Amino acid sequence: MGAARRSYVVALTGGVAAGKSAVSRRFEAHGVRVYDADVAAREVIEPGSEGLAAVVAAFGQEVLGADGRLDRPAMRERIFADPSVRQRLEAIIHPRVRAWMQAHAEADPGPYCVVAIPLLAEHRAPYRWVDRVLVVDAPEAMQLARLQQRDGIGETLARRMLAQQATRAERLALADDVIDNRGDEAALDEAVAALHRRYLILAADRPA
Repeated sequence: MGAARRSYVVALTGGVAAGKSAVSRRFEAHGVRVYDADVAAREVIEPGSEGLAAVVAAFGQEVLGADGRLDRPAMRERIFADPSVRQRLEAIIHPRVRAWMQAHAEADPGPYCVVAIPLLAEHRAPYRWVDRVLVVDAPEAMQLARLQQRDGIGETLARRMLAQQATRAERLALADDVIDNRGDEAALDEAVAALHRRYLILAADRPA
């Protein structure tokens, strides 16, 4: 017998506060598994993991909290104080996240699955194995308003967070499909339902 056919893989991305989580929940409501890079980033540095050991080797024991986990607030402070810290940390975590995501996608038993990757536009090349890219899009002004409300932050910090990501145009340039998430919940339900039907067809029609 030949090797099992893997799931069709849809990469879900979008800017901060564009609505990726809301879209993910709707795919899950259709029975589709969503593998989230943010979840993977926590998994690969759990206590006892090789990833956390690599972080400690790079930055010292002081990056650990009393519970033996990464002290994320302390790490964020170090990153703001020295931008090179972010690059060193990402060099440790990102390859492990990609490996985690690919392993889960390849083992997925469904006709298709979704991999949620917030920074896909910034790191597209290592994800060449995905079959299709779905971008959740919203105007920057709407992102700013949502981000301030969601995180309880001011406009200056919100703009700084947006500026650290790829531009809206860069994300849209990657897209095979786009969800315009400036509307209401019903519109989002309909958009995901339509894409779900399309992805089932694409998965079924893909050559073996």
